[in-house]
Amino acid sequence: QVQPVESGGGLVQAGGSLRLSCAASEYTFGDYAVGWFRQAPGKERDFVAAISWNGLNTHYTDSVKGRFTISRDNAKKTVYLQMISLKPEDTAVYYCAAKWVLHSTVVLTSESDYDYWGQGTQVTVSS
Repeated sequence: QVQPVESGGGLVQAGGSLRLSCAASEYTFGDYAVGWFRQAPGKERDFVAAISWNGLNTHYTDSVKGRFTISRDNAKKTVYLQMISLKPEDTAVYYCAAKWVLHSTVVLTSESDYDYWGQGTQVTVSS
């Protein structure tokens, strides 16, 4: 069982950048597909980006394409979400989620696809 732990959130001005990290202690984290979701105040949790176990397949929601990049380093058991050109509407709690897929190259975009969730990290973008 994997327990994702997010870090890297904070307060940034519009146009700025942040890099979120999702780390896991599970030594087979490389067998997991991982996704990032976010929840703004008063709104439902939405999909942001996802990556396959080997990092070769990725998918993004339209609003972050060209600004966010998801990547992973399986040796470090960490998945990253690099965010640039941040906008106030990116303000939310960002969650990392994982699902064991062994070596399936699926990219998962629905909340219900994932079995393990982190506690979230707050990202606030000021205008």
